[in-house]
Amino acid sequence: MTSVSLDFTAIDFETANSSSASACSVGLVKVRGGRVVDRAGWLIRPPLGHDEFSEWNTRIHGIRASDVIAALGWADQLDDLVAFAEDDHLVAHNAQFDMGVLSAACIASGLMCPEYSYLCSLQVARKTYHLDSYRLPVAAMAAGFEDFAHHDALADAEACAAIVIHAAKRHEVETMSHLADAAGVTIGTISHEAALAKVRARAEKQERALNRAMALS
Repeated sequence: MTSVSLDFTAIDFETANSSSASACSVGLVKVRGGRVVDRAGWLIRPPLGHDEFSEWNTRIHGIRASDVIAALGWADQLDDLVAFAEDDHLVAHNAQFDMGVLSAACIASGLMCPEYSYLCSLQVARKTYHLDSYRLPVAAMAAGFEDFAHHDALADAEACAAIVIHAAKRHEVETMSHLADAAGVTIGTISHEAALAKVRARAEKQERALNRAMALS
């Protein structure tokens, strides 16, 4: 595995509903040499067809449909997101969710999904700390990052960055690849092809379920 400095962008999305494509907020934190050097976050108007705000999600993050009326849509803000992240490794807590949002929102908007390598801070935390729970607030506390506004996308990205920085110090490593090796976790990748494959697989699963239901009717 090629060594990469402890340079990365931590990312966190909040969603309007249960659809992975319904991104309504993003938080981004840039780390260089194990230090936070920049932060950014903004609201997003979810892609059409994925833009209904569920009461459950609003209870979690406090964002309502009225809050994103003037926000840029996914397609309009994507260049800003990519410009901030550059070609960094992305880091997210339960990264499968956030990478799913990134890819699904691109597909729903008819855009190419940018290619990124990523590391999951949840997996890193499980291999670094001995905790009763590895939810973001608990793992962040173990890393010395406390009293943040959980489910605020920027605050969550900052917490995620703190976990990875602290874990690298505990494992006494200075690169992303060495942290992955020391923690016994995998650096994943996302791509447009992989995103399309997931969409097809989901559609095929729904079609099979529909066919079974019709056979029983």
